[in-house]
Amino acid sequence: MKKVITTLLLWSVSYLLATAQVGTWRNYLAYHDVQQIQAAGNDLFVLASNDLYQYNKQDQSIHTYDKTNGMSDTHITHIRWCQQARRLIAVYSNSNIDLVETNGDITNISDVYTKVITGDKTIKNIYVYNQYAYLSTGFGIVKLNVRQAEISESYMFGYAVSAVTINSNTIYAQTSQGILEAQLTANLIDTSNWKQSAASPSFTEDNSDYTDNIELVKTLEPGGPKYNNFYFLRFTDNKLYSCGGLYHPLTDKNNPGSIQIYKDNDWTIFQDHLDTITKHSYVDIDCMDIDPNDQNHVFAAGRVGLYEFRNGQFVKEYTTDNSILTSTFYPEDNRNYVIVNALKFDKDGNLWMIQSLNSQNKLLVLRNNGSWTKKDNSAIGFMGDGKNMFFDSDNYLWFVNNHGMEPALYRYDTSTDVVSAFNRFVNQDGSALTISGDGGVRCAIEDLEGNIWIGTSAGPLMLEKGQTDSNDYYFTQVKVPRNDGTNYADYLLSGIDITCIAIDGGGRKWFGTNTNGVYLISADNMTQIQHFTTDNSPLLSNTIQSLAINQTSGEVFFGTENGLCSYISDATETNTEMISDNVWAYPNPVTPEYTGMITITGLTLNADVKILSANGALIAEGKSNGGSFQWDGCDQKGRRVASGVYMVSTATSTGEKGTVCKIAIVR
Repeated sequence: MKKVITTLLLWSVSYLLATAQVGTWRNYLAYHDVQQIQAAGNDLFVLASNDLYQYNKQDQSIHTYDKTNGMSDTHITHIRWCQQARRLIAVYSNSNIDLVETNGDITNISDVYTKVITGDKTIKNIYVYNQYAYLSTGFGIVKLNVRQAEISESYMFGYAVSAVTINSNTIYAQTSQGILEAQLTANLIDTSNWKQSAASPSFTEDNSDYTDNIELVKTLEPGGPKYNNFYFLRFTDNKLYSCGGLYHPLTDKNNPGSIQIYKDNDWTIFQDHLDTITKHSYVDIDCMDIDPNDQNHVFAAGRVGLYEFRNGQFVKEYTTDNSILTSTFYPEDNRNYVIVNALKFDKDGNLWMIQSLNSQNKLLVLRNNGSWTKKDNSAIGFMGDGKNMFFDSDNYLWFVNNHGMEPALYRYDTSTDVVSAFNRFVNQDGSALTISGDGGVRCAIEDLEGNIWIGTSAGPLMLEKGQTDSNDYYFTQVKVPRNDGTNYADYLLSGIDITCIAIDGGGRKWFGTNTNGVYLISADNMTQIQHFTTDNSPLLSNTIQSLAINQTSGEVFFGTENGLCSYISDATETNTEMISDNVWAYPNPVTPEYTGMITITGLTLNADVKILSANGALIAEGKSNGGSFQWDGCDQKGRRVASGVYMVSTATSTGEKGTVCKIAIVR
């Protein structure tokens, strides 16, 4: 048995390094810009880029905190150490509170966050006195007993308090109505006991921990990206490409120009702060693509023109004075608004793009020889926010207009220069659909059957492949039967504002939404498999800006307004054949403490999988989900199997025999 286990371990170790248990969440948070430091004995708590990590001076270890390891929320605004309670107070932008101990234990206090209060609940400052923390808010003061982890009292002034200090048994509050004072022994809940103060107390925070430790902290490397902005994601060549965005005709977000690449637990940050070179803004970069002939050659664009990079270094800017790109707003050479919100290379290395809010230029091409071409605009309507370019399996170029004035889906035939506009939103029942809000068609993608899905405020709509050449086309709203004994059905995710869509290896649809989290829908569109929100998962925000999938590992990345996180799903891309070199099982061996699912990957679509004992008895069976199959380690009666080596027998959906791999289980 030992020999078998050792052999299997060596056989699969390279694959295990790249895999994680299905259902695992990860956060990819920035810890770059140091904001506050609090010393706790040999430990330093560091607030950086609104995220928290802990450094131990003795063993030089770094521990990062996020929702996957106990934190209750995202975007921390203030931290303060309470020596008497031996806890760190961490306050979030939404007024949620966590108390963090040096051993990593975390206690949540959500009273301020959840309580309905008239006025601004934002916590603006923390003042620690003995075992208490006085929290300055937009409505008054909250007294927190840090040792007991409970709210002791609230002093409801009805106007903002910016800071608190205590001196000689007198508490002072700096408010929008002037400085108030009261005796600590008084009933402070009764606001009549607070009087206007003639004193001039100091409300300056003690930042000595920052001053004493900032040079040390600058040398630390907690990992992660540089920025928490992930408006655009694309996974290709085993890398996650991202840029920060976002620009919308109604929104100057002014996010710093950023391009960040993730691979094998390492981040590469493209040269930034390009405004020092170009002498104009470098902000709101919201699309990018990779040269198909050279993966180190990348173009990115957004509100401020087109940028070329090689090996992460800035090469050239394309703008009003060296290209046919034009400014959207007066004056004509205003390089702060050369808006390009969509980019896509074709297979020959020509770069296609759209200029938004620009009647002169809509569809443009930067040829692989450096020349520019302007395509005919006549069939393209008002392009308020052109985005989401991609080539489908038939080599048509698709893009959308995410603008409420003229929402549309477009198909462009690059061989004939013919544009097809799909801007009449009627479903298969003849009902007109209302695309409302400040957006239009937010996104588009091709599924495994060649249908085009779009995301709108009315929900997800499908343009079936047979409809794309019809003059009387319609969009399909998938009907999901209620299965309640009636013949009624509901439209799939009707009325849910869909911001982004991704298709996994099993043909399932991942729908990112505006304020409703993420939905996972089965390949046949009939079943809601998952609905992740901030309340039931480590998802960082319910507003999803972008989605991307590592089809090899099944990791689904969610770009949110609060940063990047991911979930290891149970579907991977399929193989065309199943051979010993590409079919694996993990974890392998399965050790006694492991209780999760066992994954077999590298399978063909809808492969038949059988788990057999050493003597050939059938233990479990089923079909692959994309290129993966999940086994719970139990037999057909739900009993955990005994120690031993189990065979995985595979066959294609047409009955052709695949390969056999082995799983060692140790109980």
